[in-house]
Amino acid sequence: MPRKKIVLKVNNAEKNVLPSSQQENEAFSSEAVAVGEEYENEAVQNETSSKTISQEEKPSYKHLLFAKYVPSNNLEDVLKQIFTEDRTIIFLNKLKQLSVTELSMVAEYLEIENYAEMHTQELIYQILRKHADKNGIIYGGGTLQIIEKERDNTFGFLRSPRYSYYASSDDIYVSGHQLHNFRLRSGDTIEGHIRPPKKPEEEKFFALMRIEKVNDLSPEEAKRRPLFDNLTPLFPKERLKLETTPHEIAMRMMDLFTPIGKGQRGLIVSPPKAGKTTLLQKIANSIVQNHPEVTLIIFLVDERPEEVTEMQRSVKAEVISSTFDEPPQKHIQVANMVLERAKRLVESGHDVVILLDSITRLARAYNQVEPASGKILSGGIDANTLYKPKKFFGAARNIEEGGSLTILATALIDTGSKMDEVIYEEFKGTGNMEIHLDRNLANLRIFPAIDLKLSGTRREELLLDPITLERVHMLRRAFGSMSNEDVIDKLTAALRKAATNEEFIRNLQVYANLNGKS
Repeated sequence: MPRKKIVLKVNNAEKNVLPSSQQENEAFSSEAVAVGEEYENEAVQNETSSKTISQEEKPSYKHLLFAKYVPSNNLEDVLKQIFTEDRTIIFLNKLKQLSVTELSMVAEYLEIENYAEMHTQELIYQILRKHADKNGIIYGGGTLQIIEKERDNTFGFLRSPRYSYYASSDDIYVSGHQLHNFRLRSGDTIEGHIRPPKKPEEEKFFALMRIEKVNDLSPEEAKRRPLFDNLTPLFPKERLKLETTPHEIAMRMMDLFTPIGKGQRGLIVSPPKAGKTTLLQKIANSIVQNHPEVTLIIFLVDERPEEVTEMQRSVKAEVISSTFDEPPQKHIQVANMVLERAKRLVESGHDVVILLDSITRLARAYNQVEPASGKILSGGIDANTLYKPKKFFGAARNIEEGGSLTILATALIDTGSKMDEVIYEEFKGTGNMEIHLDRNLANLRIFPAIDLKLSGTRREELLLDPITLERVHMLRRAFGSMSNEDVIDKLTAALRKAATNEEFIRNLQVYANLNGKS
């Protein structure tokens, strides 16, 4: 049966025009939406066609979005990274990572004229145009942000984690028809066929033409996803093992005294300069090494740029940031995108971990942006501003139907700010795991600077085996009369004598038996 050609007619005013600034991208209205002849066949876009990418050629969304490009001065090396072997498919996300020199090499290979006079954006456009003219396929993706202007004027853009989900000229336009037909939601990670702008002087955005995957599922499977709020929350039952090597004492201590399960909602309570950032890095690296099945997102709010760079280089995971020189509105926008993306992955059955640094600064951002209610708490914080950061933190849960969302967030104390103390008090008790860092230990250069007496996990019996649980309780009773310095010194020395925690527990068992204890 021949395929019908569907043409949607629009007014001449409806054009895909680049806003004068990135901020205006957020205010994109109907005048900027191209829905007409460039979206022909949209209603049948996901039917089988001769150009369908085979399952072997389809990259996973993790590879597409998070694989780092390796710079090269060799043309063949560059082409191998942006094309498939037969050179029929080009990956837009990889192409965007090329330097001007590398783009010029590709342009020369494709015999593009006057490429030396073009800037980066025009080079990318001409490369894609040349590839499309040869009937090549452009494959790309990103995380969906839905923009609602009016009741009948909804569209979206695929944002890139490379830019921490900020609006950029590299975003991929998604029409309202696609949002409706495939029941897409904000935070969906989408892959598919992309087309370049037809007229660079009028259209500046790439457009999504054919959806191949939604959160690593087929479009039809994604339609049947449940809503996150309809899923059943449970206590964590499957432990995230943090122990890696014998010398990583902090991770071994956490595995015993503050175990983390899939779906944990944990607070890392820390004064300044107590080692919270280093602890987060160690947790992240342990999860990457021990649990490759987990999607790890590190979200840094109001941090210093150099700390963001250090985190990106030290952890092989997605690092999303909004640094202290950004306005609080951007902190909130990025936070919403991170949370929505995590929810969509959990709805699809994935296990997700978010490491947030810090919940205190996120709450401060909401306090600056949210409208005043007139009810001011001590410290100058509005009573209503804590609702949304609590909603972010409260999204962590283990899901009975499959999947989990784990959130470990740092909370700042002893900063000299009454507001920070109020924020911590509001969040205290909302989590089911707490780790307290001791500044006195850090000042004495005793690391890990963990106050084991105050730290612990609710319902730890669901995560630890009975023998380990009994020995941990025995140690806690023994530590009751000791100072924090002695606790960490003695425990560190004992852990170093054993290559693994399992061996350490066995040694405790032998000691208990020799002393007539069960």
